Amino acid sequence: MKILIINGPNLNLLGTREPGIYGNRSMENCLDTLRSRYPETGIEYFQSNHEGEIIDRLHATGFNDGYLGIVLNAGAYTHTSLAIADAISAISLPVIEVHISNVHSREEIRHRSMISGVCRGVIAGFGLDSYRLAIEALLPQK
Repeated sequence: MKILIINGPNLNLLGTREPGIYGNRSMENCLDTLRSRYPETGIEYFQSNHEGEIIDRLHATGFNDGYLGIVLNAGAYTHTSLAIADAISAISLPVIEVHISNVHSREEIRHRSMISGVCRGVIAGFGLDSYRLAIEALLPQK
C-alpha cells in the first residue's frame, strides 16, 4: 500500500526558507527518513506551486485502491482555496491536513483553514515530524 504526500506552494524551499519557522531540514531528507521508517509503505511525493496541479493530483490519486490516503500540506492555499477543499470532498481517499508550523500561533489569516472540514484530521506545529504523525494516522491499526 502507498501514501501520497502533496506539498503546496513554496514548500519546495524547505531547508532554506525561513528556517526559524520551517527548520533547516529539506523535504528530501524528511522523505528519506520516512521511507526508512516505513519500508513496507510506498511513500510517494508531489510538490507544486500551482493550485490546479494540486487538484489534478488529488483527482488522479483519490480513487486509487492502492493508496491508504493522502497527506496534504497545501501551504497558503489552505487558507484560500475552496477549489482544493472541493477536490478533497470529491475523492474517496482520506486526506490528512498537515502544517509544519503551528498556524494558530502565526498571523491571523493563517488561523482559518478552508480544507480542515473536509479532511480526516489536522496535524500542525510538530515541524517535519508532522508528516510522520499523519502517516501513522493513515496506517492500519495493529
